[in-house]
Amino acid sequence: MEMYKKENFDSKSTNPKEELGTRKVPLHCLPCKPIMEMALGMMEGGRKYGTHNYRVMGVRSSTYYNATMRHLMAWWEGEDIDPDSGINHIVKALTSLLVLRDSMLMGNCEDDRPVKYPNGINIPELNEQASEIIDRYPECKKPFIKKDQK
Repeated sequence: MEMYKKENFDSKSTNPKEELGTRKVPLHCLPCKPIMEMALGMMEGGRKYGTHNYRVMGVRSSTYYNATMRHLMAWWEGEDIDPDSGINHIVKALTSLLVLRDSMLMGNCEDDRPVKYPNGINIPELNEQASEIIDRYPECKKPFIKKDQK
């Protein structure tokens, strides 16, 4: 178990490539199965619309935001698998975001997001309000869920 000591994660004295390799994009940090599932989602999109069509045609931000949110909402409401594709809704959401990001990088993403709030959405202020509500109601009531739900 010598190889699992903390100091061995950054470099390995027996291999000079280790010193350079540890400073490169750490692809080993990516989980393989979800990436392969995303490849299936991308394959499905390619079969339906043409592989890499979004790189040529470009995309609208709202189209992929909407697709992502529909898949997340379906998953949130308890539907794990997209009935149209048979692919997990989380995977479908990830692939929607992947296409959106790729189009942003390609420079062919039509940014049709709404006009920004003058001062942003100020998440720290909203978090402070959430904290105040928690302080006001320190005993949280149990949520109403179906008995057979996990």
